[in-house]
Amino acid sequence: MSTTSRPYRPAWWLPDPHSATLWGRIGRREPQLAVRVERWDTPDGDFVEIARLESADGAAAPRLLLFHGLEGGMHSHYARAMFREASQRGWAADLLLFRTCGTEPNRLPRSYHSGETSDPLWVVEQISREFPDAPLGLMGVSLGGNVLCKLLGEFGDVMPEQVVGAVAMSVPFDLARASRHIGRGFGAIYEKFFLKSLIPKALAKIDRHPELAGLRRVQQARTLWEFDDAFTAPLHGFRDAADYYARASSLRYLARIQVPTLLLSAVDDPFLPSDVLQEVTREVSENPHVELEFPSRGGHVGFTAGTRPWNPWYYGEWRAAEFLAARMRRFVRAPR
Repeated sequence: MSTTSRPYRPAWWLPDPHSATLWGRIGRREPQLAVRVERWDTPDGDFVEIARLESADGAAAPRLLLFHGLEGGMHSHYARAMFREASQRGWAADLLLFRTCGTEPNRLPRSYHSGETSDPLWVVEQISREFPDAPLGLMGVSLGGNVLCKLLGEFGDVMPEQVVGAVAMSVPFDLARASRHIGRGFGAIYEKFFLKSLIPKALAKIDRHPELAGLRRVQQARTLWEFDDAFTAPLHGFRDAADYYARASSLRYLARIQVPTLLLSAVDDPFLPSDVLQEVTREVSENPHVELEFPSRGGHVGFTAGTRPWNPWYYGEWRAAEFLAARMRRFVRAPR
């Protein structure tokens, strides 16, 4: 397990996993930063968008590349928080807006999903070429954390030398169990929240691409499993939701990670059964590149600390930045 110079003590005034999870959305107030959005044309004829915050320290300043969660973006509290944290440390920051999560519709039918790593890998390579003298830290949150772990397991041995470390927060390591778990009890509120955004987006994509007409049954989806079975899986070449979850889950890729990586998840995360974290521990038990930090409390992308609700301290982004900063300080580019 990982150790830190500033231990995490969960906020007593967020006593359960749901309050810890929802506080980030309803209780946090993050400042708006001077972020610009760039469109990058991809090799397949489509595009992705990158939200960027530059550093006054120039092209050699450390950089953070963030992968957001399901239906996330710069509106997500954790994205604004990490950009603020990066700015305070003199870093530059980039957020990859996954396809369909940008400012306008994409050209091609394909979308994003929990196992889609081709765009993230391409963006990592592009940034490393653009800023060859800058150490690059990667961070993925929730769905983006699953993408990051899978990416590192698949391609960790060919990562650009600029990639010095990674942090994956609140990862749904086993997608099938996470999908079944999230809709239970009070957790159904999260599922309904996501579907309220996902289904209209899917129907709009079907309207733009007549060849997808057979996927219109997605409008009957009442759970994330049903949505993925009706839309995500067939759109991206999977047999069904079960096949998609089995092939896209990051759990089976963890043992192959070769980049220094911190996995930060709370045992009480309402998006994932806690026994999955025991499997994660077994998977990485012989991998010296992976550090685990699984506090008993914290919710999903929560990790709020502090003794007073009017003066909270947000451990998650501080811990992520601390981990990456330690690796960034050691970066020395190989001579050419």
